[in-house]
Amino acid sequence: MLTNRMMAGVYLGQFCINSLTYFFLTWFPVYLVQERGMTILKAGLIASLPAICGFLGGVLGGVFSDMLLRRGNSLSVARKTPIVVGMLLSMSMIICNYVEADWMVVAFMALAFFGKGVGALGWAVVSDTSPKQIAGLAGGLFNTIGNISSITTPIVIGYIIAATGSFKMALVFVGANALIAAISYLFIVGDIKRINLKGISDPLEDKPLQADSPAAPHTPR
Repeated sequence: MLTNRMMAGVYLGQFCINSLTYFFLTWFPVYLVQERGMTILKAGLIASLPAICGFLGGVLGGVFSDMLLRRGNSLSVARKTPIVVGMLLSMSMIICNYVEADWMVVAFMALAFFGKGVGALGWAVVSDTSPKQIAGLAGGLFNTIGNISSITTPIVIGYIIAATGSFKMALVFVGANALIAAISYLFIVGDIKRINLKGISDPLEDKPLQADSPAAPHTPR
């Protein structure tokens, strides 16, 4: 799977997309308190708004992708369009480095998390492309590589903040991950199609389906 260009691009994209998620889960409340001077209570309340937008984006991204597919677009167009558009929206968090009003910061962060939700179609792509014979392995690698960013992202952001004394470059780092994800799907993944492994049979096709035997008739006494 790692040697296949399409799957490698999908895995790279998921790593970068998860970096967005774990910024919001780990450092976003700290950003609101330290960089924007909010109280912990206010930061806790405000931090939930981007998450709500991310939830809505996730639903709308899936609906939009399926709509494109029903209208006759190719699988590549139907999956890539929401992902690329969503990642470009996620880059809007960098604008927070240049605005002062708290409501604008919250708005751009909410837009960024909404975009992340729209572009979170990785599992749909994996189900579209994984060889049926090793779908479990393909999905496991996808999940593992994506979750590696849950370890690396908070650490890297911490080092950036310690080195620069602010969150500005940290936001650029997270926004750059969104850009890399978009580039990965545009130029590395290529056409989205199922991988067929030669010489390995599909266990689901080889195993015949067995109908349940009818129950024995009940004989009244």
